[in-house]
Amino acid sequence: MEERRASPRRAPALVAGVLSGVAAVVLASAALAHSLESDAAEPLLEASHLPALLTDPGQSVELAYDVYCTTSESEAGRACDATGTLHVRAGTSGAFREIALRRDFVADGLRLVARVPDSIAASRGGFHYFAVIESAASGLSVTVPGGGAEAPHRSLALAQTDPVALGRHDFGRAGVADERVAAAPWGSGAGHAGLEEGRNLAPIGGSSFDVGADGAVSVLDEANRRILRWRPGAAAPEHVRLGIRGTLADLSVGDDGTIYVLETAADAGRAQQLRVFGADGATRGAVDLAERGSAVRMAATGPVVLQQPAGQWMPAFVNGDAVAPAQQSRAGRAGRPYRGGSEVVVLRERDEVRAALLGANGTRRTWRLQSDTPLAEVQLAEPYRDGLVLVVRTYSDDAAEFVVLVLDRTGIARRFSLEANDWAETAPVSRFRLLNSSLYQLGSTPAGLFVDRFDLEEE
Repeated sequence: MEERRASPRRAPALVAGVLSGVAAVVLASAALAHSLESDAAEPLLEASHLPALLTDPGQSVELAYDVYCTTSESEAGRACDATGTLHVRAGTSGAFREIALRRDFVADGLRLVARVPDSIAASRGGFHYFAVIESAASGLSVTVPGGGAEAPHRSLALAQTDPVALGRHDFGRAGVADERVAAAPWGSGAGHAGLEEGRNLAPIGGSSFDVGADGAVSVLDEANRRILRWRPGAAAPEHVRLGIRGTLADLSVGDDGTIYVLETAADAGRAQQLRVFGADGATRGAVDLAERGSAVRMAATGPVVLQQPAGQWMPAFVNGDAVAPAQQSRAGRAGRPYRGGSEVVVLRERDEVRAALLGANGTRRTWRLQSDTPLAEVQLAEPYRDGLVLVVRTYSDDAAEFVVLVLDRTGIARRFSLEANDWAETAPVSRFRLLNSSLYQLGSTPAGLFVDRFDLEEE
């Protein structure tokens, strides 16, 4: 089981970010795919792109877009005839400069590429860019990302930073939780959590969780269509029934107890929706999403959804009002909004993690972490005091663990490992939550699920 878990194929193909008044975390482990869809029988134009989120000083930056044509989302894409234009500008304002994308045929199709002018790539304020790709044969055009000039990709210049060597990971020395705050055996009865058949080899159960400001732990028991809620000190959970479909879903709980559920399934012919429920489970409504959603989190003004293929966080509700799909795309950001007002950008490329903490006046500090053991997805990256808490999966041929890093201005202030404990599948990046100085982990075994708490202040 562990060997299967350690496979890099388990890393979610997404970019997850954080941006609040400005707080952005970007987790990158695979290219972002963008598609323009008309009808199932009509041709589709698709382009995949891995954004240049953090670049080295003086680095030559080349952007690449792999382009495919298909006739449905389920059909494998094929190379097609297409051209494109890159729109790029230094900093965050001003006119975009247009650069023709040149054609570069690769083994499996068409790649369109362009080199960012050094004068723009070297900008201390980073650069913004988007691409417009067209197919003369089909008459289709796709903008990457979908918001275009109103919501372009943002690339930041990484400050001169000495690498921090993580070395080779020592498996089998995982830390012990300070407290188990929730536990439920598999089943359908009171206090149980349900299982559903997984898409891959693992079953799905307890697909997401959240921790409220009062310390209440809410686990989404999607198979039984309910929330299991453990109040602080309670031995047994409350049961809150929800009008959901019972499939893999992500969860976020607002400060007022409002429950937001993002399900992977959608009604035939309908867009995917973010569903809203009161603290008592009463249905309060839903909003159609501009694109497929893979995660939902709370921002200062309401819930934001990480939408694919744009790979951007888009507002779903603002101060209680639903945001129309077109407005979501225009407001898309690579970073996820935080309540605190800081901005974090994190990029995982192969076995290196780059991170930048930004404030209102620009970059406050940066980190570059290099590992001798393979790294997979970044599960969590959130501002903590004057630094960052980062959780990343590391793996070998026969083992997998999570590495928790508390980063400060000097580098790594604290480091420890946690067992993967992921027998059952969850939503892509929903295994960890941070509340004040406590890190919470959602785990599972063949016997059931649990939530453990780890004190980050403890030495």
